[in-house]
Amino acid sequence: MSKTDDYQSELERLQLRLVEAQAWAIEQGKKIVIVFEGRDAAGKDGSITRITEYMSPRQTRVFALPKPTEREISQWYFQRYVPHLPGAGETVLFNRSWYNRAGVEPVMGFCTPDQYERFLKDAPRFERMLTDSGILLIKLWFDITREEQAQRLAERVSDPLKRFKISPLDADAQKRWDAYSVARDRMLAETHSPHAPWTVIATDHKKAARLNVLRHVLRRIGAPGVESEKPDKDVVFAADDADGRLAP
Repeated sequence: MSKTDDYQSELERLQLRLVEAQAWAIEQGKKIVIVFEGRDAAGKDGSITRITEYMSPRQTRVFALPKPTEREISQWYFQRYVPHLPGAGETVLFNRSWYNRAGVEPVMGFCTPDQYERFLKDAPRFERMLTDSGILLIKLWFDITREEQAQRLAERVSDPLKRFKISPLDADAQKRWDAYSVARDRMLAETHSPHAPWTVIATDHKKAARLNVLRHVLRRIGAPGVESEKPDKDVVFAADDADGRLAP
């Protein structure tokens, strides 16, 4: 059996377990939110596709919110995300989330320094309200090296099938690498909490990352009788155990 066959077989096995875990979550009325954050080309889209591929279309929603409107800009910052939170039995995946204000916005100058500072203080309190209301909040940071990101961004340009992955901000991803690293480190340090911890996914190897994300999500859902192996500790690790392990 080839490595490709091995990967596909393991992927399908984990996807089946996720279907079983979601069936239990629906029966129990669980509310699940999964936040996907990371640099451009870190593999968020691919992992979301593998997670949701066989999940219930009625009970699963993916949101990648566009640029806020003028009215939304004038609102409480978290307000535009609240309507998309799950009801009983639902799973919501945010492909980028309120954490735009901890990364893209301060690096690109899309928010003021005061707004940035306020967000870092408010995010843990907002997430405490979510988890106190019964939401299972899973926060994932997809970490990629500078070299791997450069290669993937170049592939986007040359592959016509990846046209819709190209963003006007792609050019800034490498140019502002160091600024994004500083923002990442501060975000993980100040918004990692016992009630809403960050989990880091090393994503230079896409297939390993996808399989281990599935393993981590399964263990966080914790459906009785739906067992999952521990993720590879070299691929998945807690943010408070990330010293020296994040891409510089």
